[in-house]
Amino acid sequence: MKLLLAEDEIAMSEAVVDILNYHKYSVDAVYDGEDALYYARSQSYDGIILDVMMPKLDGLSVLRQLRRENNTTPVLLLTARAEVEDRIDGLDAGADDYLPKPFAMGELLARVRAMLRRRENYTPDVLRAGNVELDASRFLLSVGAGTLSLSRLEYQLMELFMRNPGITFPAEALLERVWGGNSDAEVGSVWVYISYLRKKLSALGANVEIRSKRGLGYSLEVLP
Repeated sequence: MKLLLAEDEIAMSEAVVDILNYHKYSVDAVYDGEDALYYARSQSYDGIILDVMMPKLDGLSVLRQLRRENNTTPVLLLTARAEVEDRIDGLDAGADDYLPKPFAMGELLARVRAMLRRRENYTPDVLRAGNVELDASRFLLSVGAGTLSLSRLEYQLMELFMRNPGITFPAEALLERVWGGNSDAEVGSVWVYISYLRKKLSALGANVEIRSKRGLGYSLEVLP
């Protein structure tokens, strides 16, 4: 597995590279956001580890630019800022996971494994429910000629619903299956992303909706 590590603290970068190499990962290390963006664009990686606070270009800006270019490589964010708002900013930008500093190397390895498992389980195709199409290769949600792009987490949540129409998922189950068991994300993140998807479905004129069932969870239903 080939990883890109963007971390401007040299000692931290060297320690992370050493532990990843020991566990048989191939790692390219860069030390600022501009190099991170260049490497991510010019080479193929199984996963990217991005520090948020970097010189020249911060990690969130790198991530947003990659997602705008439809780069779907999984991204794990590293940051010393651990407030809930900061985690939400990272997830909204398209991150797959978020690891606050300082962290144990064992936890980093677990997050990397979880991130790569999600990539291995990724199956590119087009899913359909009602008049809605979900293009997995480009993270696009479409109704007729109308199309909107999705972040990776929006896509993973919508994919789960479209593969299981009519099935009710408790919020905790969605958190586990989409964000992963090792994520620091909270149940409130599920509601936030469902709200995003509802707005996009409405804007496209979809004849499906994500319904909430009090005390039970959420399901995707085709409207009559």
